[in-house]
Amino acid sequence: MSDAELVTLAVVSERGKFWEPVTGENAAVVLLDHQVALLSGVRDIPLGELKHNVVALARAATVLDIPLVVTTTAADSMWGPTAPELVQALPAGQQIIDRSTVNAWHDDRVREAIEATGRKKLIFAGVSLEVCAALPAIAATAAGYDAYVAVDASGTFSQAKREAGLLRMQQAGVIVSDYATLMVEALADNAAPQAGALYAALDMPFAVLAGQVSAAYRA
Repeated sequence: MSDAELVTLAVVSERGKFWEPVTGENAAVVLLDHQVALLSGVRDIPLGELKHNVVALARAATVLDIPLVVTTTAADSMWGPTAPELVQALPAGQQIIDRSTVNAWHDDRVREAIEATGRKKLIFAGVSLEVCAALPAIAATAAGYDAYVAVDASGTFSQAKREAGLLRMQQAGVIVSDYATLMVEALADNAAPQAGALYAALDMPFAVLAGQVSAAYRA
């Protein structure tokens, strides 16, 4: 195979991650540092909305049997415990890995937990967006995974930091999306038996209204 053909093959392989859908069988969700002290500094998204979205992401992933990896950093000192709303949404027995490394990918336990899922598409969400979510997503991309970041289940401390984080991720080949789109993509079929539970977990207000309108019409 010529050098030109090898380059073409590499480009097609790289683009393939944009074409191949997220499914309940190929995805894992990595939730990073949704901790009370970090959350108190979030300024780019309303805090209630951020908590709602990450809780919904965790619940939806659980409905679809998508494995979760959950981390904190310096939980006993600087940044405090995971938000209680998120803890309550996690599956029973879910481990929360506390680490010291800035980039979660550099912690062997976190990386091994991700590898143990056997999934190639990794959906990240974290506080802060440009560090806790972006850095491991970029590292995972470099390691050959397809990395996604659910930006509305992530938050940071200024609009400038948010914009810089989004640009850096996109430059590195990380796929930017939102929590509901990724989970609906993984559902794939609204006739699937998990569909009702999934939409309930996503808790999208407009979807609730649409359901009410449909119920009223049928009545």
